[in-house]
Amino acid sequence: MSSELKFNSEIKNQTSELYNKIHLSIPQIEWPTIAPYIYEINKLKKEKGVTILAHNYQAPEIFYGVADIVGDSLGLAIDGSKVKTDKILMCGVHFMAETAKIMSPEKKILLPDLSAGCSLAESITASDVRKLKKENPGVPVVTYVNTSAAVKAETDICCTSANAVKIVESLNVKKVIFLPDEYLAKYVASKTKVEIISWKGKCEVHERFTDHEIFELRKKYPDLKVVSHPECPPEVINASDYTGSTGSMINYVKNTKAKDIFLVTECSMSDNVQIENPNINFIKPCNLCPHMKKITLKSILKSLKEENYLIEIDDETISRAKGAIEKMIAIGR
Repeated sequence: MSSELKFNSEIKNQTSELYNKIHLSIPQIEWPTIAPYIYEINKLKKEKGVTILAHNYQAPEIFYGVADIVGDSLGLAIDGSKVKTDKILMCGVHFMAETAKIMSPEKKILLPDLSAGCSLAESITASDVRKLKKENPGVPVVTYVNTSAAVKAETDICCTSANAVKIVESLNVKKVIFLPDEYLAKYVASKTKVEIISWKGKCEVHERFTDHEIFELRKKYPDLKVVSHPECPPEVINASDYTGSTGSMINYVKNTKAKDIFLVTECSMSDNVQIENPNINFIKPCNLCPHMKKITLKSILKSLKEENYLIEIDDETISRAKGAIEKMIAIGR
């Protein structure tokens, strides 16, 4: 990262404790170009009264360096609605910022880069959902939170990867439309007798993992524990020791006695979890999310200074989408 900011003794002293925590993920030679941004961001967010939220897939310098609240997309939106500041900056992708706006319509929601999208969210439109409902009259629509506000507004109830099975079964029906992740839908179908009508959406990070990759790693690390996300292909899930949401994956690592772990998910999450679990050897043939990586310290600082880019959603869409989310929250995660 090229820096317009100067690394001086004050910044070094103010950020030394942070660097000691995350030094395994960031070479020392790079720290003088990173620390000034962290220092400036933390100073400016206090001056402007901005709360910074960061998703689990953000790089360590963002996740540990500038974020006030970290977690998965829904957790961030819920926790963000409870903060006292009237401005929130989302270090995540567009649908996450939209979800934060849905849960906190009175707050100003900033996203450092509006082009930070998501292959899942972009795989389906509100028009697609309306067509599916017309083709399947009376069948309830369960939508993953990794979708746009417009899609959520056409939904009966939302779900997360953690509670998808629970949400589907709570409806007490024989059939549901489950959108948009094809692999998450297959995972849910394997855990319930409810018939699942799915879509063809996929996460471009998780769909690239293969069971062959896991088999080869097990040859090299005989005691390897493989922990996957349900957005992965079924054969990857079948080859794993444990499958769960990002939060569940993190808890598995905290409670395991395994020495070698392969987190089948985005690279930065592995980095962030390793920082909290330094005694575990994390095997990292991971995949980067190109959209998450559009959020950088430089773009965060620019967004804070200029208070851009604002997330705008009309009142009707917010009301309908929030209803679907609140129904899910009432059932539990």
